[in-house]
Amino acid sequence: MAIAEFAAAFSITAVGVQMLSALIAMARCAKPKSPMPVSKGAPAVSIVQPLCGVDAFSRDTLASIFALDYPNYEIVFCLADAGDPIAPLVRRFMADNPQRPARLLIGDDRPSANPKLNNVVKGWKAAAHSWIVIADSNVLMPRDYIQRLLARWQSDSGIVCAPPIGSAPETFAAEVECAFLNTYQARWQYAGEALGLGFAQGKSMLWRRAVLEAGGGIEALGAEIAEDAAATKLVHRAGLSAHLVNGPFPQPLGLRRWRDVWNRQVRWARLRRATFPLHFAPEILTTGMFAIAAAFFGASEWGVGGTTAAALAALSWYGSEAALALVAGWRLSPWSPLAWIARDVSLPWLWAQAWASDDFVWRGNAMSVSEPEPYQHV
Repeated sequence: MAIAEFAAAFSITAVGVQMLSALIAMARCAKPKSPMPVSKGAPAVSIVQPLCGVDAFSRDTLASIFALDYPNYEIVFCLADAGDPIAPLVRRFMADNPQRPARLLIGDDRPSANPKLNNVVKGWKAAAHSWIVIADSNVLMPRDYIQRLLARWQSDSGIVCAPPIGSAPETFAAEVECAFLNTYQARWQYAGEALGLGFAQGKSMLWRRAVLEAGGGIEALGAEIAEDAAATKLVHRAGLSAHLVNGPFPQPLGLRRWRDVWNRQVRWARLRRATFPLHFAPEILTTGMFAIAAAFFGASEWGVGGTTAAALAALSWYGSEAALALVAGWRLSPWSPLAWIARDVSLPWLWAQAWASDDFVWRGNAMSVSEPEPYQHV
């Protein structure tokens, strides 16, 4: 096959897959027209939330967890260090909302190499109910947060999760982080689920206690360096599926520096490469730069100029992302196209960095994606 023919075929295939994945995500992520009501006989739910430090949106996210429109839920906050500056803020919210059962547990248990999981363990064991949500502290919860998670639980569910959706960016670096989180990573997660490749996401995880306990308990999530990768493998071993919520939840970003955004993306890429290498390897092909370049070199097959073909490919590629963001109510601004392009230009380098090293730093902890000793469930 001639180079032009191959380039034209690659471009059409890549753009087609991009647009199809956007359509799949649109169907699942369309902005809800109204909050979901509480179903009759709704079960009691425990929300376990690990905490570490104060950020610009801590008050907003704490306010949201106390304002959920759900009749029977408790909150179990988890903190490793009693001197953490978030502690007095949490206690203030608890005092201001006495109608909501809430506890703050403090203790530095270390059953795994994962600091977040270590912080969660005590909360999981103290949770009063059989339905448990493990939610990061930077999730801005809508009032129907619990209802939407429960609504996605099916007969074959082992876990229901929600990918983070970047919102409220205040710098261009934060716009680029929205470009990574929203119309790229979330889009591919929903497309993967549609193909039967559902993966857990650690930002919001709904469990039935019995599912995790049957797989070895909360400590079993330490079998991988990332608790969501361990969760995925655990539910798959049980013959169950990881499902995603319809309409995922926002994570306000605010000020972001490019170095922090880049380091976070490198960390996540290394974790994906270490835990699911066969799924990670094709990520090199997901940048729009290859499809647009291929359209330029394959333009003769369509009887148009290279610049025209490349422009049409770019319009189709990024137009599908704009349509997804519009339908879902996600971040869409005049800066978005530049952010999408910046993301796609960086993707090949990000992919290479994922393979170049096992090491990363997370919240001041030097860590490695090298697989920890497998958890032995007796």
